[in-house]
Amino acid sequence: MSTAQISLFDTKSRKLQPLKSSDGKRIRIYSCGPTVYRDAHVGNMRTFLLGDLVTRTAKFLGHDVEFIQNITDVGHMSEDFVEDKILAQAKAESKDPFEIARIYEARFHKDLSHLNITPADKYPKASECIEMMQDLISKLIAKNHAYVGSDNCVYFSAQSFPGYGAISGNRLDSLKPGHRFEYTEDGAKRFHADWALWKAAGDRTQMIWDSPWGAGFPGWHIECSAMSLHYLDKFVDLHLGGIDLRFPHHEDERAQSNCAIDKEAVELWVHGEHLLFEGRKMAKSTGNVVLISDLIEKNIDPLALRLCFLENRYRSQMDLSWESLKAAHSLLQRWREKIKVWQQDSNIDSPLTQKLIEEIVTDFRQDLDTPRALQKLRNLEKSDSISDGSKHLVFKSVDQLFGLNLLNQIAQKELSLDAQKLLQQREVARKSGDFSQSDRLRNELEKLGVAVKDSKSGQSWDWIIN
Repeated sequence: MSTAQISLFDTKSRKLQPLKSSDGKRIRIYSCGPTVYRDAHVGNMRTFLLGDLVTRTAKFLGHDVEFIQNITDVGHMSEDFVEDKILAQAKAESKDPFEIARIYEARFHKDLSHLNITPADKYPKASECIEMMQDLISKLIAKNHAYVGSDNCVYFSAQSFPGYGAISGNRLDSLKPGHRFEYTEDGAKRFHADWALWKAAGDRTQMIWDSPWGAGFPGWHIECSAMSLHYLDKFVDLHLGGIDLRFPHHEDERAQSNCAIDKEAVELWVHGEHLLFEGRKMAKSTGNVVLISDLIEKNIDPLALRLCFLENRYRSQMDLSWESLKAAHSLLQRWREKIKVWQQDSNIDSPLTQKLIEEIVTDFRQDLDTPRALQKLRNLEKSDSISDGSKHLVFKSVDQLFGLNLLNQIAQKELSLDAQKLLQQREVARKSGDFSQSDRLRNELEKLGVAVKDSKSGQSWDWIIN
C-alpha cells in the first residue's frame, strides 16, 4: 500500500482528482484556520477535521506531508463591515485585542486536542506575517494587478485576472456592487468587484502597522496568499477550507497568488460542506451554536463528535443532533470494551486481517469515504466467523485513520467521595445477594449522575449523559 494514491473532489474542476506531490518530496497542504475572536463551534471543527483525515491517510500510505494552517488574528472584518471581529470582541470583553486573540487561539488548540486532530506543522499568525503580506502587495502593484485608491487603501484589480470565478462559478460581469464580504469605498475603487489588500487605518488606533502606503492593516484575503506561498515554497498541492470560503475568499486568494507567481498556485481546492444542528444552520445570530465544551458538560466524549462526522461524507451537508452524539458516545464505549476482550485472543488470520485493512484504506483513498469504512467496522464487530484476535488487529491498525483512540480508555472525571462510597457499598450488596439494597444504591448513584452497569466481570459505571 506504500505511497498509494488518494483521490479527492476538486471544487475547481468539479471532479475527482489525484492528490500528488508536485515536487516529488512531500504533499504540501494549506488549510484556512480560525479567526480567533471566539470559540470555534462544532461546525468549524468539522472543517478542521478534514485536514486531519487527509494527512492521516497520506501518512498511513507512506507519503510525507507538510501541513500549514493559518491563524487569522487581524484583518477579518465583520459581516456588517463596521469593525474588525477581534477588535469588537476586545471591546466587549474589555481586553487588549492581542490578548483576545491568544486566549481564543489557545482554546482552538485545546478543542483540536479533544477531537484528536493532529496538529499542523506550523500555525503562522497573520499579525506576525505583516511584512510578508506587504512584500506580496508591492509585487502585485509592480505587476499592475493592484493599485492605490484615492482613500490610500490598496486594491486588487479583479479585471486584471481573466481566470476569476473558476472556483465558484461567479463571473465578474455578473457580480453586483456590494457583493458578499466586499463593501463599497465611496468611489475609491476602479471597479466595484475589486477588493482591499491593505486598508488605511483611518480612525482605527489598534492593530495597525506602518506600510509604504501609510498606517493600516491587511485585508483578509491577502494573508492566505502570502502565508501559503511563503511556507510551502510557492506551490500548494492541496488547499482546504469550508464551503463558505469558496467565494469570495478562495476566489480572491487564487487571483492574488496566481498573479504573484504567474502560474496556477494551487493544484486542488477541496471544501467541506455545511453542518446543521437539529435541522438549523449553526450561527450565533440564531442562538444555535454548540461548542466542544458543551459536549463535555453533558458528559459526552468529544470523540463521539468525531465519530458523527465520520458517519457523513465531508462534502455532504450533515445534520447533527444530541441524539446522534449520544448514540456515537455509546458506540465508542461498546467498541472500547470489546477491544479489551478481543486483545486477549492470540488467534489471528493474517491474510484476512490484511484484506480487511486494505478494504478500509481503499475507502479512505476514494475521496475519504468514511461512512463506507465505518460500516465495515460495524460488520466486523458483529461477525461470528472472524476471530477476536483478528478483529482486534484490524481495529488497532485502522484507528490510525479513524483517530478515535479506540484502544485507549478515555479518562473519566473523578467521582466524588460519596459516589465512590456508594459504589463500594453496592459491590458488597451484590456479592452478598442483597439485591434490594443493591437497587436502592443504584438509585442513589443515579441522583449523583452516575449510571451503573452489571456484567459477568462485575459492576462498571459511567456518567449519565445530560
